[in-house]
Amino acid sequence: MVVSYTEIKNKYNLEIKKVTDNKLAYITHFLQNIGDNSAEYFRLEAEKYLSNNDFDFNNIKWNVPFPPTDNPTFKFIDLFAGIGGMRTAFQNLGGKCVFSSEWDLYAQKTYYENYGEVPFGDITEIDENSVPEHDVLVAGFPCQAFSIAGRRGGFEDTRGTLFFDVARIIRAKRPRAIFLENVKGLVNHDKGKTLEVILNTLRNDLGYYVPEPKIINAVNFGVPQNRERIFIVGFSLETGINEFNYPTPNPNDLRFIDIREENPVSVKYYLSTQYLETLRNHKARHEEKGNGFGYAIIPDDGIASAIVVGGMGRERNLVIDNRLTNFTPVTNIKGEVNREGIRKMTPREWARLQGFQDEFNIVVSDAQAYKQFGNSVAVPAVQATASVLINNLIGMGVV
Repeated sequence: MVVSYTEIKNKYNLEIKKVTDNKLAYITHFLQNIGDNSAEYFRLEAEKYLSNNDFDFNNIKWNVPFPPTDNPTFKFIDLFAGIGGMRTAFQNLGGKCVFSSEWDLYAQKTYYENYGEVPFGDITEIDENSVPEHDVLVAGFPCQAFSIAGRRGGFEDTRGTLFFDVARIIRAKRPRAIFLENVKGLVNHDKGKTLEVILNTLRNDLGYYVPEPKIINAVNFGVPQNRERIFIVGFSLETGINEFNYPTPNPNDLRFIDIREENPVSVKYYLSTQYLETLRNHKARHEEKGNGFGYAIIPDDGIASAIVVGGMGRERNLVIDNRLTNFTPVTNIKGEVNREGIRKMTPREWARLQGFQDEFNIVVSDAQAYKQFGNSVAVPAVQATASVLINNLIGMGVV
């Protein structure tokens, strides 16, 4: 008898309480992998909390926006998962995620709401041997400098950094391919030494074919946002793959107006007259000194700058939305709303700038949502590159 995941959640009270508790990670990973040998990696812990007498776990209706893939072509793991941007791209290509890890509690909640799976927490505490076998390792790892003084800059030099945790899982599980994502600044980070260590580790210590990394701009792959990120792909030598061509840029005509909220948005997103004046004065002072300043007004037919978190991140892409300009004086918590209709983009608009479908549920505060989408990836750019990677694996008959 088919049972909905909502019924299971309600029966066992499967709600996230704290990020340090991996109980829900074991349970949800087990349930999502039933019918596959990956489930055995989680069964022992999961069955401490579940009773097979209650439901037939072989017939779960995953009533979440993005359920696990049926009849997958390949398996992948999602490290430093955030809210699942990389997962979405690889699932769209027919992949099945068999393991995920993300330490931020609010990102875990968003991930759970949309995929029905709670990621495991701190990756530094994960035993690499507890990770299921997989075809592709996916990771958007943080950028950290390495100390390579007196050594060649390889696997040993990554210890103490989060890249080490990626490397030790690669070493233990030998996935057929890897897909890593990072900020454009990785190229020059620590005068290029950081990228040097990463590539040396992957190529020489771990024995992977790794072509030169590529900086990909999301604006060329289906979203109206200039967002450059570095992608690093690699293949185990056992695959026989020794060449790789990154996808050809394919610009389109999408502009801000194409991703704007359909209905007038809440007055809370509009800048107050006082705050707008402060912004303009601040910008004028910086321009007099020859300094850059983050805020800009994106026209309806314009392309957004990369959405970022922290500082003036939400003011980097202001827009003019006149749909609320025919009001009598309206105030929000910051004062009277400006009559020009200048406002911040909404979390949903940020989601669309990153290529997330509208079915993607936003279940956190605006502050957390901006942080999550700003830290995520442009899904179409990842998917375009991942498609080439998967086609290479399929072409060689290794998935």
